[in-house]
Amino acid sequence: MNKQVQSRAKKSLYQTTAKMTPAVMTALIATALGFISLYTSPVPMIQDFGKMLTVGMVVSFFVGVFLLLPILFARDSFFGTKEVRSQTTREGNSKTEALLTFLTRKFIKWRWLILISAFLIAGYGIWTDLDAGVETDVETFMPQDTRELEDIHRLRDIVGTTDQVSIVYEGTDVLSEESLAWTHSVTNELDSEFPDEVIETNSITSVLKKMNEGDLPKGDELSEQIDDMPDGQLKLLINEDRSKGVINVGIKHLEAQQLQEFISELRIFLEDRKEPGLETAITGKAVLDAEMVTALTTGRYKMTLLGMGFVFLGLLLIYRHPVKAFIPLLPIILIVGWSGLAMAFLDIKYTPLTATLGALIIGIGTEFTVLIMERYYEERKKGLIAYKAVEVANQKIGKAIFASALTTIGGFSALLVSDFVILSNFGLMTLINITLALISTLVVMPAILIILDRFVKIKSRGKNDLKVTG
Repeated sequence: MNKQVQSRAKKSLYQTTAKMTPAVMTALIATALGFISLYTSPVPMIQDFGKMLTVGMVVSFFVGVFLLLPILFARDSFFGTKEVRSQTTREGNSKTEALLTFLTRKFIKWRWLILISAFLIAGYGIWTDLDAGVETDVETFMPQDTRELEDIHRLRDIVGTTDQVSIVYEGTDVLSEESLAWTHSVTNELDSEFPDEVIETNSITSVLKKMNEGDLPKGDELSEQIDDMPDGQLKLLINEDRSKGVINVGIKHLEAQQLQEFISELRIFLEDRKEPGLETAITGKAVLDAEMVTALTTGRYKMTLLGMGFVFLGLLLIYRHPVKAFIPLLPIILIVGWSGLAMAFLDIKYTPLTATLGALIIGIGTEFTVLIMERYYEERKKGLIAYKAVEVANQKIGKAIFASALTTIGGFSALLVSDFVILSNFGLMTLINITLALISTLVVMPAILIILDRFVKIKSRGKNDLKVTG
């Protein structure tokens, strides 16, 4: 009896390895290619996130093949299964398969309505997402009741500002009369030019004016006062060889969009007051925040498009058929649009984490769609007609995909309880996207497979295989 059990276990192991490993490997490659698009982000933390996702996918594959399968083989070979448990499992599977079969037939029947509705909703979502807000303010990412954040707000109320931009200017001698006149003019005009944003300004000329009751010294007196200034104070305003200077501008705490607009207007302000022999640049943490806004706003579209391009090229090399390479991506396009609509409905802005959602959608969603498509064409090669092949694919793979989605949702659900808003929002949107990937795969994918079936030639067709018309 033991030998019979082991023989059946070996047969199951061989069949699973031979049939499932190539399909899972294809899904792994497509998923990894989707994650690789994160490497193109200008934000280092997103690049590192992409690397770890790719490594995690590869490790999961090898653990599944070289650890999980042997464990299952050992369980069936040496421990066996009770008949009652097997019967219960078969009954549960039959009910699940019957439900999936019933739903799949409905999805096939209403395939055109499902497909048109799905694309219309996705199109509206993509259009909405183009105007989505971006949030890079670190203060909004933190727990709002922390003592540290309260201290920042209290300090801001006392001194008027905790944010600053710096105007760096460079020339042969920043202490020449021409350079000092320019520095004095710019320092004074900033307050009147930007009354709603600028709180205070500080430069070498403002310090010298305070030392001389509002007047700027000249000639030898200027040199003497510069030499008498403490080195620590002087180095904050000019460098040692007096070729670079800085104007520190204290500003109000601005939202991301307001900060971008202020920096753009400040650049125009400096360009209009350009002094021959002086080069200027705007720098500081606030400028970095504004640059991050730009990187996230433009970079997320680039990452999503590149991810889809990488996946398509990878599948094209594997299948050597453009339609088969394109089919798994169609449901992904829908998810991207649906996700954007969900973010707009929930009023969630993009952050450095949610900006990666496009690549995550491509990675997770492609894995589902590739597995369904692989099983569909496997059944078609056996001679099943398109309708029946979709039913079998949803029956057999649908259960596994549903279980995979539930476990992934369970893992990301832990982020929902985080006190950090950036993590809880990312967790919420990831759960929504996984759910959308499941819906797109099980509901929309059958319609896509049926409609595009005519464009894919099946080498081995059974005598009962019929050509399906759209």
